[in-house]
Amino acid sequence: MKILIVEDDFVCRQIMKDILKHYGDCDVVVDGEEAIQAFRLAWEDKTPYHLVFMDIMMPRVNGQEALKQIRVIEKENNVKGSEEVKVVMTTALNDPKTVFESYYQGGATSYLVKPLTKDIIIKQLQDFSLI
Repeated sequence: MKILIVEDDFVCRQIMKDILKHYGDCDVVVDGEEAIQAFRLAWEDKTPYHLVFMDIMMPRVNGQEALKQIRVIEKENNVKGSEEVKVVMTTALNDPKTVFESYYQGGATSYLVKPLTKDIIIKQLQDFSLI
């Protein structure tokens, strides 16, 4: 499995990578702009990601905008419905507006509130039938 971790906080990046590296190859980027570039390059190399963990609040390009661009890249590559990459939006904010914008309007597959633990991440992978 190929995993993209998009997180501007160093500690959060390390925690997610330390957990997820046991389940696949992890690439790590620090903002939405880098996420879009990495996602596009993966498609160009014909090695698309299976899973993306992406923070919502980041500098330059936030997670919600990056997710929109990821879905555009998938459409350009004729990816539909259940074939879309699983995208887990992560945030420290647990307010209904953020959930609605990210999950329902943004096309996220799932939404998790930090702090993330190994148990929470593993449960998410199990829910997606990735492990």
